[in-house]
Amino acid sequence: MTSTTQFVRYLEPTQQSGRAFVMRRMQGKVVMLNLLRLRETADYSGNPELAPENPISGAEAFDRYIQHTLPFLRESGGDLLFLGSGGPLLIGPENERWDLAMMVEQSSADSFLAFADNAEYLAGIGHRTAAIEDARLLPLTQIEAAG
Repeated sequence: MTSTTQFVRYLEPTQQSGRAFVMRRMQGKVVMLNLLRLRETADYSGNPELAPENPISGAEAFDRYIQHTLPFLRESGGDLLFLGSGGPLLIGPENERWDLAMMVEQSSADSFLAFADNAEYLAGIGHRTAAIEDARLLPLTQIEAAG
């Protein structure tokens, strides 16, 4: 008897996780910590209108997403704080890897939600979908140090 393990991919927030984010009522600046695993070859099947003439890598598709997104992010009061290459974990499952880590700052949770709902931004989100095999997104707020 063979056992199959189904790989669950996380690409978008669920309705439940979106509701939980809103219910947190985060105050002040919000930093979104993204861990991203990229596809070897970008998959534009869900957004053929954005597909380049010839196949490109997930990394190239993600770069197109960043170039498309930055003007809308900055216009909404946000900014890209960090984008760096990853690899295998130092602490964690040995077979788990994240190709990119990204930190995006928004002035508030409300400005993040407004940015994420911007129709012009959403017109290019297919580059992200084509690029990413799996992702994690952790909203963070700063803790004031005691002392």
